Amino acid sequence: MKLTAKSATLLTLAILIALSPLFFPSGYYYRVGALIFVNAIAVTGLVILIGYAGQVSLGHAGFAGIGAYACALAPMHLGLHPALAAIAGAAISGALAWLVGRPILRLKGHYLAVASLGFGVLISMVLNNERDLTGGPDGMEVPDLGLRGLLKDWGLPLSNGEFWYAFCGIALLIGAWLALNLHNSPTGRTLRAVHGSEIAAKVVGVDVPRAKLSAFVISAVYASVSGSLLALQNKFVTPDIAGFMHSVELVTMAVLGGVGSVLGAIFGAGILTLLPQALTVFAEYEQLVLGLVMVLVMIFLREGLLPSILRKLRGAGE
Repeated sequence: MKLTAKSATLLTLAILIALSPLFFPSGYYYRVGALIFVNAIAVTGLVILIGYAGQVSLGHAGFAGIGAYACALAPMHLGLHPALAAIAGAAISGALAWLVGRPILRLKGHYLAVASLGFGVLISMVLNNERDLTGGPDGMEVPDLGLRGLLKDWGLPLSNGEFWYAFCGIALLIGAWLALNLHNSPTGRTLRAVHGSEIAAKVVGVDVPRAKLSAFVISAVYASVSGSLLALQNKFVTPDIAGFMHSVELVTMAVLGGVGSVLGAIFGAGILTLLPQALTVFAEYEQLVLGLVMVLVMIFLREGLLPSILRKLRGAGE
């Protein structure tokens, strides 16, 4: 039976997640793998916004910050379980994206990018300056999720790294499955029509503002979940998670791997998460190497690394 593109993508991703630990030289790499999955979840949301709908955001780290701090503040002040706090953070991020997106998504191109950047900077400033609530630049502790202890009681004594690797891997699979389902749904086709031409989409009856707003809200929820997972596994959060550089990193991951492809964007997240680990011996030149990689990809592989590589392989096989 021939696999569909969606099934092939999910199967490839599941195999990579399941088999990668066989090649880990130490337990530290479970932590690196979990970090890749967390970044990949946020980047998958950007695929929906940028790749499907053609809208640019340089402030999505702000939503990651909301999700992360929800896991710290809601248990402390409201007594919520950290898992419920993460859900609340995603709901707040979605609602805020809806409110913010209505005016800023009327803008296009670099105006939209600057407006979204302003939103991200505003969230970062609030987290840094409201010391009494957020701890300021020093950050604050995040309660333990408690699931690892429960699994231990059930006879699955996983280490901390193994647990978060598996937990974040499953979360990424769910996020990728939802994004791939969206791609071929009526909503996904609407988003791609908007990406192709807003004028043509309007002519055929597409509610363009509503479509763009939907993509913005969905991608914000993805970013929030990513921030929550990072905070929960670190058991600590600082305002850096909402910083401008984190937004740039996420967009760079998406563009590097291939912003039009879910698997490509996840590949980009893996590359840019692993590169700093591999370049520790060139610590002084790390940013230079990363910048050079991006320039070369944009010049020679404009579709992104994975789509360009696959296209060349298909061309060589014909």
